[in-house]
Amino acid sequence: MEDENRTSVSEFILVGLSGRLRMQRLLFAAILATYLATLAGNLLIVGLVWADSCLHTPMYFFLSHLSFLEIYICYISVTLPYMLNKLLEEEKTISFQACFTQLYFLITFVGVECILLAIMAYDRYLAICHPLRYAALMSRKTCLQLVVASWTCSLLNSALHTGLTSVLPFCASHHIAHLFCDVPQLLKLSCSDTSLNKVVLLAVTVLLGTIPFLCIVVSYVAIARAVLQIRFAQAQQKAFSTCVSHLAVVTLFYTTCMFNYNRPTSGHPLYVDTLASLLYNVVTPMLNPLIYSLRNKEVKAALKHAIGQTKLLSKSMRA
Repeated sequence: MEDENRTSVSEFILVGLSGRLRMQRLLFAAILATYLATLAGNLLIVGLVWADSCLHTPMYFFLSHLSFLEIYICYISVTLPYMLNKLLEEEKTISFQACFTQLYFLITFVGVECILLAIMAYDRYLAICHPLRYAALMSRKTCLQLVVASWTCSLLNSALHTGLTSVLPFCASHHIAHLFCDVPQLLKLSCSDTSLNKVVLLAVTVLLGTIPFLCIVVSYVAIARAVLQIRFAQAQQKAFSTCVSHLAVVTLFYTTCMFNYNRPTSGHPLYVDTLASLLYNVVTPMLNPLIYSLRNKEVKAALKHAIGQTKLLSKSMRA
C-alpha cells in the first residue's frame, strides 16, 4: 500500500504561494524588485573583487565566492524564479522531480554558506591575531582547499538528506505549507516513520550549522581579546573595522535562519511562515552586498575607481 501511495505522487501544491490575487501581484512586484537588486548587488561585489587588484586578498576571495553563491545558484536562483512564475499562474504546483531538485540545491547552498562564514571568521582571526604568519597560513592554495572542502561537505550532506526524504511514502496531504520545498515540510507529509530522517537532520544541523557558528564565536572572542590588548584606540578601531561587515552578515544570516526554522510548527497563521521564508531567502541575500559595500572602505574605494575608469572610457569613446 505504501509503494502505491509513494509512486502516485507526481506533484505537490505550494500553499504558501496561494492567496488573494491582489496580494499575489504585490508579492510578485516586491520579489521581482528584490531579485533584480540582489543580482545587481552581488554581481557588483564579484566584479569589483575580480577586477581590482587591491581586493585580491583571502577575505575578498571568500566574499566573492559568497556573492557568487547568492547570485547564480543559491537561494535567489533556486527559489525566486520559480516563485515568480507560480505567482502568475493559478495552479501553485511543483512536480516531484522539481521539488527534490530544488531541495537538493537549497540544502547544498545553505551548508556552503554556513561553512564559508566560519572560514571568513577564521581568516579574520589569523589576520589580526597572527599577522606575521597570515600570508603563509592563508595562501591561495589554502583558500582554494577550504572552498573545495566546503562544497564537498555540503554536496554530500545534501545528497544524504535528499535521498532519505525522496524515498519516503507521501500518502498524506500533498499540500506544502511553504513557498518552496524544504525537509521539515516534506517530513510532515509522509505517513511512514521519519525518526531516522529527523535524527540525521539534527546531527547534520549540529555538524554544519552549530559547529561553524561556534567556530565563528571562538574566532571573534580571540579577536576581541587581541584588539583590546592594543594600546592605541585608533589601531583598535582599524583592527575591528575589518570585522564589522562580516559580523553584520553572520548576525543577519543566523538570526533569519533561526527565525525561519526554530519557530513552533503550529499555532500561527500561514502568512507568518511566508514572511519568515521571504526574510530568509529574499531579503538576506539582497542585504549582504549592501553591508559589505557600505561598511567597507576597500570596497568603496574599488567602486569609486571603477566608476572613474568607466567615465574615462566613455569620454575616450566620445572623442
